[in-house]
Amino acid sequence: MNPDGVTSVEGNLSQGVDMTDLSWAWNSSVACFPGTQAAKFTGKHVLYALDLPAYTELEIDLIPDKTANFSLYAYEVGTITDGNIVPTLPQCIRCEADYKWDYKVKGKTQDHTRHVRDILAIANPYQVIIEVVEANGLKEGGYRLEVKRKG
Repeated sequence: MNPDGVTSVEGNLSQGVDMTDLSWAWNSSVACFPGTQAAKFTGKHVLYALDLPAYTELEIDLIPDKTANFSLYAYEVGTITDGNIVPTLPQCIRCEADYKWDYKVKGKTQDHTRHVRDILAIANPYQVIIEVVEANGLKEGGYRLEVKRKG
């Protein structure tokens, strides 16, 4: 972790894996993104895992190439095991996602960057999985992922 509380990593979708089954995402015990948005998560998925200490909040920012259509999601689990990594994720403590809007939102603007907030631990520590993915089945593309810990 850098002194300013931000960890940054460069990546490329070519390092990821295909995920053909996204049905875990709209399962009510996960509720990461609705099935109507599945097309925005069809590219290769690049996974990052980290520990989230108690009384800590994360702000996650994805900065891809300006022409790219990336999506981002992150979820919290008690302990990472083979059984609670997507696509076999049966439930999680919380999952948040950001992707390109279908329509403009009054009073808001969106660019090529994606942001996930509200990943937090109150009294108990958790483990967090962050996934970077591109819409429309893209298999490669560079990006920078920034994670800021607050707490």
